[in-house]
Amino acid sequence: MSQGPAPRQLSDEALSALLGQQQFGTLATIKRSGQPHLTTMLYSWDPDTRTVRFSTTADRSKVGHLRRNSRATVHVQGGDVWSFAVAEGQAEVSEVTEVPGDAVGQELLAMLPEAARPEDPAAFLKQQVDERRVVIRLPVERLYGTALDV
Repeated sequence: MSQGPAPRQLSDEALSALLGQQQFGTLATIKRSGQPHLTTMLYSWDPDTRTVRFSTTADRSKVGHLRRNSRATVHVQGGDVWSFAVAEGQAEVSEVTEVPGDAVGQELLAMLPEAARPEDPAAFLKQQVDERRVVIRLPVERLYGTALDV
């Protein structure tokens, strides 16, 4: 057995900061068979509402999984391999954005980091409609994670 330090539980503030610093996480949904379905996703974190948001298309497997069983988990690695955050909750899938600039389209646009905002928002919003984009919202019910100080 290792004589090294034990993992340290991260505070809620540290976990929120970790979610805010990263951009990619692994989203876990539940397949019809009960097996987990894992996919790496770009996400946005809203610490005020404690909601993780993902953009995807309406035809993706994860959307079907969530419509059947809304339980979802996202795992986010910290700045090193020794730290992580996990957010769990009941996910919501938005309606498909159907008209450029509708509420879902505006939410998709707002999810982009300032540096990634398109020069032509109208073209972006039309592309979201063409791709049949939806927003997966994961209001966080449980947030946990650890760090290992090595």
